[in-house]
Amino acid sequence: MTTPSPQSGAHQRQHVRVDVNHEFKHIEDYIAEYVSNVSQGGVFIRSKNPLPLGTRVMLKFSIIVDDIEIVEGEGEVVRVERGPEEMGMGVAFTRLTAESKKLIDTIIERAQSV
Repeated sequence: MTTPSPQSGAHQRQHVRVDVNHEFKHIEDYIAEYVSNVSQGGVFIRSKNPLPLGTRVMLKFSIIVDDIEIVEGEGEVVRVERGPEEMGMGVAFTRLTAESKKLIDTIIERAQSV
């Protein structure tokens, strides 16, 4: 689990964030975007070309848990980072499928029990 940094808007966070898809960090130069952390409220998508604030997006992404799982829903870009440490966008969920919500709840519960 990560500790939010003050410069990234951490003081506004309402949900515990869990790092996911660690495997992609080693190959991020070769992929355009990937989800690097997830919470019950949204995700952070590492991206070299983040979308503007307020952009509504259709979400369909994979998370590696025990197996590769798919999360589907809708969201809105609520934060954009363009720094060397973290480039991408925070996307707040506006709608998730029931299966996706259950999966995210499970990921959060597992992380909190460690």
